[in-house]
Amino acid sequence: MSDSCNSRHFSWLMKSCFPNNQHPPPHHPTPIGTTTILPTGTTIAELPDDLLLECLSRVTHSSLPSLPLVCCRWSLLLDSPTFHLLRHRNNLLRLTLFAVSVSDGALCTASYRLNNDCSWKICSFTPANDPVFEHGCFYSLFSHSRLSVIGRKIYVIGRTAMLRCDTWTGLVVPRQGPVFPRKKFAAAVVGGKIYVAGGCARAAAVEEYDPSTDTWSVVAKAPRKRYGCVGASVDGVFYVIGGLKLGGAAGNEMLVARGSRASDAAHVYASSMDLYDTVNGVWLKSRSVPGGGCVVAACATAGEIYVLSSHAVELSFWKFNGSRKSTGFGDWCRIKSPPLPAQVRLDSTVRFSCVGIGEKVVLVQVNGCIDDLLRRSGRIERGMKEGLVLVYDCVAGEWNRAADLPEVIRRSACVCVEC
Repeated sequence: MSDSCNSRHFSWLMKSCFPNNQHPPPHHPTPIGTTTILPTGTTIAELPDDLLLECLSRVTHSSLPSLPLVCCRWSLLLDSPTFHLLRHRNNLLRLTLFAVSVSDGALCTASYRLNNDCSWKICSFTPANDPVFEHGCFYSLFSHSRLSVIGRKIYVIGRTAMLRCDTWTGLVVPRQGPVFPRKKFAAAVVGGKIYVAGGCARAAAVEEYDPSTDTWSVVAKAPRKRYGCVGASVDGVFYVIGGLKLGGAAGNEMLVARGSRASDAAHVYASSMDLYDTVNGVWLKSRSVPGGGCVVAACATAGEIYVLSSHAVELSFWKFNGSRKSTGFGDWCRIKSPPLPAQVRLDSTVRFSCVGIGEKVVLVQVNGCIDDLLRRSGRIERGMKEGLVLVYDCVAGEWNRAADLPEVIRRSACVCVEC
């Protein structure tokens, strides 16, 4: 990468911004304070940052990966908050669903824009030049990872390591891993920081990650030690939802299931959620899904927590009012269940990921095959293979089926990014 750029880059930039010279798109310049008068023969390298940002912010999404490769200055401008703001003003940002799958030595992603794409777009990244990415080590670190999003960047949180993936440039870089080793834990972003809890037999610590300093710190002790839990956030509260109980004084990862008291305790964990107020640093009253059941998947969007729960052979779908300023905070409401076969008991071979995208909730089958469950129970229904994607419209209250997840993306985690 060079430190400066030349006129050839300016020519490419103009073609990218205005591909059709006969019918250029309408231009609505953003006020930049003072008028800049440029001398004749000015090159792209001599443009002030405000004008250059105006130009760069208008390139197509497919051209974004090329921008930081031009020169160091362009790379820095791409990372500036102003660039993201200008993209937003120009209506060039879209809510995009990402599915991230980890293989031995590579990170595979599939992206899908609701109402815009008819199929998933697949991309593979192979990070290098760091011990984290050595052959045989990568999969073990990130096989049960959790995803969090800050801005346009996806943070892939593994057991003891973390990656940051730039959805614009495709650049993957290592970041500092959590203090305590974790597996199948809860993670969510609150106020621009990442919070994780559960999945650790050694401690009940809740950790906070600050991306500005690339550091983790312990901020609280969880009231319950959970394994296989899900994280979400609304209105400054970090929700740790569902999962199994980490039992035993020795710290073994197991579900305590001996005796009625142990069974009751396991049920409480699987159908409840703990609420941590990140602003005041206190735990709020824990809540339970009405009717019990086991939490299969959960997410947050539009001030609500959406929970898919399994009751033996029945699935139920709930929303929880997470807006603390409303009079209905803490209220549960049962809504229409996803169109899955009735009287099917979901087991550990079938796993779902739930993602909130604006006023929609997307339910992605990231592992297992419902057809196999039907076949084992002697039923003949078909059409629910791997990679099922269902979309719930929170306004209309209806479910629709979207394009299935690609076969190459399995055992993935899903997240929404505005990019």
